[in-house]
Amino acid sequence: MGPAELEVPVATGLVALLDDIATLTRAAAASLDDIGAAAGKASVKAAGVVVDDTAVTPRYVDGFTPDRELPIVRKIAIGSIRNKLLIILPVAMLLSQFLPGALPYLLIAGGLFLSYEGAEKVWEAIGGGHHEDAGPKQGGPEFEKTMVRGAIRTDLILSAEIMVISLSSVEDEPFWTRLIVLIVVAFLITALVYGVVALIVKMDDVGLALARRESRISQSVGRGLVNAMPKIMATLTVVGIAAMLWVGGHILIVNVGEAGFHWPADQLHHLEHWFGELVHGGFGSVLSWTAGTVVSALVGLAVGAILVTLMHLIPKRTKDAGAH
Repeated sequence: MGPAELEVPVATGLVALLDDIATLTRAAAASLDDIGAAAGKASVKAAGVVVDDTAVTPRYVDGFTPDRELPIVRKIAIGSIRNKLLIILPVAMLLSQFLPGALPYLLIAGGLFLSYEGAEKVWEAIGGGHHEDAGPKQGGPEFEKTMVRGAIRTDLILSAEIMVISLSSVEDEPFWTRLIVLIVVAFLITALVYGVVALIVKMDDVGLALARRESRISQSVGRGLVNAMPKIMATLTVVGIAAMLWVGGHILIVNVGEAGFHWPADQLHHLEHWFGELVHGGFGSVLSWTAGTVVSALVGLAVGAILVTLMHLIPKRTKDAGAH
């Protein structure tokens, strides 16, 4: 066989190999596009809880010196990504694969926890007690550890809601696609939430830096930021508590329905629809959302108040009765 006869099969084989590589490359690119689209869709679907997570977190750095704010945010962010990847992701994937009916009950437990946390803060605010005052000294190392643990514990519930909502948007996808999408969402959401939190808590330092510049405009903006930040942080604390009650109540209403008791979710849906029909156009949607949010928060507050009573007042009364 001569050299010319060898060149044809070799060339044909090389073309076929290149064609196979191109096909695989296109398939891989399409898969990446699908995963990116699915991750974007999942992230958007969980956007409501992301806002709540962002509003809740800044209150955990309140009372610390400026040099400890970013390290605390970093510790909470690391705890958050561990929550998502090492705890929530394996449980969510296993349950979605083998026991999907158990997910609503886990979310109900999370809703109860958030409702309790929010109602406890309301109870403290109206003078019912301040359980943190008996703890470590504010601003000290032990206090920092306590606040970081509390933030990571609260993040676990919010992250679980984010991941499960994200999972629900790709539940029909293959196992490995679901897994990759949830990993992408975990990193994306964590970076977004704690990047915004870091920006919020350091805004007063930015204001001070601007106030020291020679430009009058910079000084004016800087002083405005410095003066505004205490009010912004106080507002975020209130928003964070309201967000815990809202999300906790909404989780309970929706997932009690998923577990088989549909009446609360049906009533909420009817209420939202009724308010939405009051005004045509975009404002009707705003009214519908507002009504649903208020009702969810009231449910969270009511359920949380019951839990606070069970966890605080009854044990205290029992202890006082035993002392007498």
